[in-house]
Amino acid sequence: MPTLTLPPKENALFKRILRCYEHKQYRNGLKFCKQILGNPKFAEHGETLAMKGLTLNCLGKKEDAYELVRRGLRNDLKSHVCWHVYGLLQRSDKKYDEAIKCYRNALKWDKDNLQILRDLSLLQIQMRDLEGYRETRYQLLQLRPAQRASWIGYAVAYHLLEDFEMAAKIVEEFRKTQQTSPDKVDYEYSELLLYQNQVLREAGLHKEALDHLNNYEKQICDKLAVEETRGELLLKLERPEEATEVYSRLQERNPENWAYYQGLEKALKPGSVSERLKIFEQSWVKFPKGLVPRRLPLNFVTGERFCQCLDSYLRMNFSKGCPPVFTTLRSLYTDKEKVTIIEDLVVDYEHCLKSCRMFSENDDGKEEPPTTLLWVQYFLAQHFDFIGQTSLALQYINTAIDSTPTLIELFLIKAKIYKHAGNINEAARWMDEAQALDTADRFINSKCAKYMLKAGLIKEAEEMCSKFTREGTSAVENLNEMQCMWFQTECALAYKSMNKFGDALKKCHEIERHFVEITDDQFDFHTYCMRKMTLRSYVDLLKLEDGLRQHPFYYKAARTAIQIYLALHDKPLTDDNKESQADTENLTDKELKKLRNKQRRAQKKAQLEEEKKNAEKERQLKNQKKKKEDDEEEIGGLKEELIPDKLAKPENPLEEAVKFLIPLKNLVRNKIETHLLAFEIYFRKEKYLLMLQSIKRAVIIEPSNPWLHQCLVRFFKRVSDSADLAAVVRTVLKKEIARLFGESNPQSFNKSYLSQHSSSIPHRLAAAKMMVYLEPSSDKMACEIATALDESLSGRSIQVCNEVLEALRAAQLGEEQQKAAEPYRVACHKLYPYSLAFMPPGYQDNSTTFTANGDLSGGEHDDISNEM
Repeated sequence: MPTLTLPPKENALFKRILRCYEHKQYRNGLKFCKQILGNPKFAEHGETLAMKGLTLNCLGKKEDAYELVRRGLRNDLKSHVCWHVYGLLQRSDKKYDEAIKCYRNALKWDKDNLQILRDLSLLQIQMRDLEGYRETRYQLLQLRPAQRASWIGYAVAYHLLEDFEMAAKIVEEFRKTQQTSPDKVDYEYSELLLYQNQVLREAGLHKEALDHLNNYEKQICDKLAVEETRGELLLKLERPEEATEVYSRLQERNPENWAYYQGLEKALKPGSVSERLKIFEQSWVKFPKGLVPRRLPLNFVTGERFCQCLDSYLRMNFSKGCPPVFTTLRSLYTDKEKVTIIEDLVVDYEHCLKSCRMFSENDDGKEEPPTTLLWVQYFLAQHFDFIGQTSLALQYINTAIDSTPTLIELFLIKAKIYKHAGNINEAARWMDEAQALDTADRFINSKCAKYMLKAGLIKEAEEMCSKFTREGTSAVENLNEMQCMWFQTECALAYKSMNKFGDALKKCHEIERHFVEITDDQFDFHTYCMRKMTLRSYVDLLKLEDGLRQHPFYYKAARTAIQIYLALHDKPLTDDNKESQADTENLTDKELKKLRNKQRRAQKKAQLEEEKKNAEKERQLKNQKKKKEDDEEEIGGLKEELIPDKLAKPENPLEEAVKFLIPLKNLVRNKIETHLLAFEIYFRKEKYLLMLQSIKRAVIIEPSNPWLHQCLVRFFKRVSDSADLAAVVRTVLKKEIARLFGESNPQSFNKSYLSQHSSSIPHRLAAAKMMVYLEPSSDKMACEIATALDESLSGRSIQVCNEVLEALRAAQLGEEQQKAAEPYRVACHKLYPYSLAFMPPGYQDNSTTFTANGDLSGGEHDDISNEM
């Protein structure tokens, strides 16, 4: 159907529709649409129908919008406006590939339309179609060579395609057109010069980059970036004398920057430890109060010299009262000799400060203030906690708290000690004590909420966070709006540990949505950064977005979601109460009655809370609806609500797990867990080649990993037992199994693994589990192997011992060996007396009780060690 041309009056109305859309005056735009479409002659005018649909989409009426736009397109297939509008509609739904097709169709009928070309270029860079982006930017440059965005966009396209030399030439051609005075401060021109220099450096043109920097130094506003870049370039060009001068100047500017000392070392190239130390000794003279020049030599000096340097560094820190001193030294704890020196030195400080208020009895009589002893005890508490001596750590921190009961940091460390010792309930109690000392400190508030979540106190954690969230909305909703992912991650883990899989999955999906939003948010920066010339930051942003889902927040959420979906596949929920049902098989009648009463009370309480929550939700929905009606600029509809019960009963749990797995496989290939989680999914889906791919990738990363060993054995056995494999698949598997295992059967492979790693508890546990998996009759031997706790064995920790205990209880080491769980628990309790995991069956941690407002109440703040 040919394009229908509107007469002057209707054409003027159509232009007003476009203006209303641009100015977000959607109601007015609809009125003008009605005036055109109300005329029988133009009732089916394609472009007006399309614009009406686009306007309705902005008011949240998506279905009507699609119907009108498609109708308009059918009536006028050769209209670039209709195709452009259809593309905008697809773009608003995040269907970027479809939108690109629409824009390309629009360009068939109006190939030089600037707006369509700009919109197409935005989608191409969003989807990282870099070749297409370069072509579109070239068209825009030809059409608008006077606009700087045309030049910059074209240069960025080559930069992203890693054709650095071409990018540098385009930027240089554009720079020549910029008339700026050398004395004038122009931030945008300065950013252009720094971007050009970055391109030259990435092209490997270090000499040209240095010359460029020297030529335009006066016109660059960021003087620090100039100096730092010059230092790097001089090092790469092997001009050490000039680099030394640069890094010396930078040191004077900021003597606490580690990178400047490292640069100076590279420039001076010391040949021995003494020469290297001399560099820092000179800095001690120049910066007598500098801490970094005294800290860095501790990485490479040893023996008596280490002791002298450490003594000087610690005295400065303790006298000043620097809480993070232990954190700065923690990287040295891989060296046992240095750990011994640190301990001996600081313990001596404590004795001397107690007896004569000096660091050493040989000092010249200068006494230290009482706070110095406090910070020494604070350090020792962290030191002994880190090396696993919990009782000593608690002894030092308790002494410090007795002397200064108002210092928040002391309670913070006490909470950490209990957390590391395996008693998260006591840790949460002491963290709440810290929070009570300063209720206006958001950091302590967040820490306290995190500990509460780890202790399974979700409601209390929400109430704790509500002190800093917006009034009028629930804390959980506000934290979700603010994309507070640490809270949601901890919530997901807490719900998972309570077997509330639906609630846990809701949090995981919320985090997934945050990452989708962050990806979409870059859309606005494609035009903004071109306009403001923040090109270095723009390129960094694009690189960040490319690897966004390798962020730890996403990784934790994805891992949690995959583990839950695997559990739901193995044991699907059959009714609504399944998640909260306790295992009542082993309970006596009296215990069962007590449990039922407790459940009834909990159910009644939950019902009251649910009614209150629904009333609040209804009120918020009314407010939201009213706001939506009043707000004419609202775009798009509401997202699908995440309902825990629905999430906990997926139709295909493994497919849902794969959705979370794909970004990990693409971006987090360096973590063995990624490939082992992939194996677990494909094992259940019986995808043999994908199983093989996963374990091969895992073997490259860590061939002796205990979890990987279990996967290998299960894979070996599954392939050996499978009779219905395709011939081609069997041939590939047979070849790869021979290469991977080099053994005749799974039993001998497992035996070989055990003999190689017989001194490691985690490896012994993995081998023991597989012994029972392959031969259930070998359970007694497997139990003996897994439950060994000799001091000569490595890898002994609370977590590993708890895994062994859980394996015994879950009959993974044989049905007959479940009775061995209690003796093993007793043995672990002697090793880790503070850990809740190894407490006696009747033990109740009465030290931690929370009142309705989230405050801690209870008896005296005695240590758990005094109660046992």
